[in-house]
Amino acid sequence: MIYLRTIINKVILLLFLGWTSIASAQPQDNSPYSRFGIGDILGSEFNASLHMGGLGASFIDPYTINIVNPASLSYLRTASFDMGIHAEYSTLSDRENSSISDWNGSLDYLSLAFPLQNVLNDILDRKQRDINLGMAFSLMPYSNVGYNVSSYLYNEDFGNYELNYQGNGGSYQFLWSNGIRYKDFAFGLNLGYLFGKITNSTIIDFPDINNAFASFLDRSTNLSGLTWNAGVLYTLHLNKGAGQDESSDNHQKLIFGLYGKSSTTLNYESNIFETSSLRLLDGGLIRDTLTDIRGEKVSGKMPSELGLGISYVKGSKFSLGFNYEQRDWTKFEGDFVKNNLKDTYSLSFGGFYRPNYKSISNYFSRVFYRFGGFYRKVPVEIASGEDIKDYGISFGLGMPFFYQRKISHANLGLILGWRGMNTAIEEKYIRLSFSFTFNDDEWFIKRKYN
Repeated sequence: MIYLRTIINKVILLLFLGWTSIASAQPQDNSPYSRFGIGDILGSEFNASLHMGGLGASFIDPYTINIVNPASLSYLRTASFDMGIHAEYSTLSDRENSSISDWNGSLDYLSLAFPLQNVLNDILDRKQRDINLGMAFSLMPYSNVGYNVSSYLYNEDFGNYELNYQGNGGSYQFLWSNGIRYKDFAFGLNLGYLFGKITNSTIIDFPDINNAFASFLDRSTNLSGLTWNAGVLYTLHLNKGAGQDESSDNHQKLIFGLYGKSSTTLNYESNIFETSSLRLLDGGLIRDTLTDIRGEKVSGKMPSELGLGISYVKGSKFSLGFNYEQRDWTKFEGDFVKNNLKDTYSLSFGGFYRPNYKSISNYFSRVFYRFGGFYRKVPVEIASGEDIKDYGISFGLGMPFFYQRKISHANLGLILGWRGMNTAIEEKYIRLSFSFTFNDDEWFIKRKYN
């Protein structure tokens, strides 16, 4: 029990520190597409899988956390603490060749995972288990809202006018994840809490009309709700009968993965404030409050989700996989701008190559060289009816190192992406990401005294 209490205390401390860090590291993006729904959805992939195009359904690694498919937690061999950050340089451009560029970055996630049976105990006791269990606690952003867009228009009745849209905030999710494996079949479940605050503002100004009132509408919404998803994994050994065990680089297998969830309820509490104002020649201001609503409560629906994938794995030397995911955003219900939301899908592929993990003389032979690509349909449909596509390629390095006889990994990656090609607003981005995974194989170990 003393080890369990120690683990719980560490989880609480890490999540408290993680919450303060993530909340203070809210990225200041300028993405017009984040105006719709609850913003840009960020996904649950950690850096190791992001650097392989976003593989999640069939990704298994004994030292790496994957909560996209929680069944993978049952394959963990050590306790793992993973923290990811990123920096992104993006350029927005329109069809008139005007553009704006900016840097942003944030802390992406914190996660603590561990097997519920220590592998060292099994080695010392000379046991081989058919049933394996894994658990994880994770905290990460779920969506991000950040935009400041102005439109300059003309009307025959009142001349030129300006529409300005601004938004900021986002949502976060805390997940408790569990996986159980019996031989080659695994099942997992994520239970989570989604929460956050989003502010959307609209300003209308009439510069060509003397003594015209400008209009200001501000909507601030707190959101919260429970969420879940489940996943399954099945491993098919292609040459196990030929005398190859799973630790051999000659062992080949296919991994099939499936995950999904039903639509879930999300609760909203909004404050709506609308005013009209007039700036006087002497610098004074006349303001009239049109709407002041506090604590308006409604409920809505988040979309269902389904993902599947397959990976070919050859020991710890090579892997290549494919992932497909879809979300039913047309069923989204919420106290936000939701017109023109459409169902989405994403396709991703990727893998890794590791020359020789046993090499002593050449460090770079022990490094994971990751690669991948993705093609996604964004849920937003613009006025012309065009779909918004987001696609790109990714590269990454998984660099192992030893500390106090324990292996850990640093993951460094690069993503080159393009969103909204040949539409009114194109976005090109370069994303640099880094994560650190610390592994410890002494959790839950049984101490023996003579």
